[in-house]
Amino acid sequence: MKATQSRRSRTKRIRILIADREEVFRIGLGRLFGAEEDLRVVAQAENSEQVARLSTQFKPDLLFVQAEIAAEGLGDLVVQLRQALPSSKIVITASDMSEEQALRYTKTGASGVILKSVGPHLFVKCARKVMDSEVWLPKRQVARMAEILRSTQERPRRPADTLTVRERMIISYLIQGWRNREIGRHLSITEQTVKNHLRSIYDKVGVSDRLELVLYALHQRLELPPISPTSRP
Repeated sequence: MKATQSRRSRTKRIRILIADREEVFRIGLGRLFGAEEDLRVVAQAENSEQVARLSTQFKPDLLFVQAEIAAEGLGDLVVQLRQALPSSKIVITASDMSEEQALRYTKTGASGVILKSVGPHLFVKCARKVMDSEVWLPKRQVARMAEILRSTQERPRRPADTLTVRERMIISYLIQGWRNREIGRHLSITEQTVKNHLRSIYDKVGVSDRLELVLYALHQRLELPPISPTSRP
C-alpha cells in the first residue's frame, strides 16, 4: 500500500481549469478535484473571455467547460482552445445534451462530454481517462451517436468481417486510448504503418476518424482481441 501511495505522490498533477456560470458548481468541483493527489485546479472562469485569458495564463492540462460558455459568442470556443492549447484536453459539462450536440463538440476537438447529474466520482474518473487520451461520453448516448454517424456517411460500409486480425487488434488499442506511437511500439511496427492500417480500417467500415471508429466498434459490438491495460508502454 505504501509503495502505491509513493508512486501516486510522484505522479505529475493534472492542472485543471473549471469554467461554469454557477459559482456553487465551480466551488464544488474544485473541492472534489482538490481531494485527489493527482488533480489540481489552477483556475476558475465564469465566461468565455475569462476562459481564453486564464487558459493563456495558466496553460491547464484539462479544461471542464460548461456547454453554455462554450456556445458564447460565435460558438467556436472549443476550436479556439484547441488551436491555442493543442496539448490540452477539453471536457464539456452540461445539465442535458442531445447526441447531435455531443457529437458536434467531439468532432470540433472536445475529448468528452459529461452530464452534471452523474456521481462525483465519475468526474474524477473522467479527468483521468481523458488525460489518458480516451474519449468520455455518456453511455446512453454512444449507440445513438453511432447511428447518427452511420446515417450521415456518404461512403457505403463494407462488412466488418473484412477486417484483418491486425486491424481488429489496432481497434482494441484505440478503444483503450492508446496513441499511434504506443501501438506501433507494442506491435514492433512503425508509427506510419499504424496510420496505414487506420486508413485501411476507415475505408473498410466507412468512417473518417478515430472517434467515429471507436463509436462504430462499440455500437456494432465488434469481436476484438483483448488488450491488457497493464501492457501499455
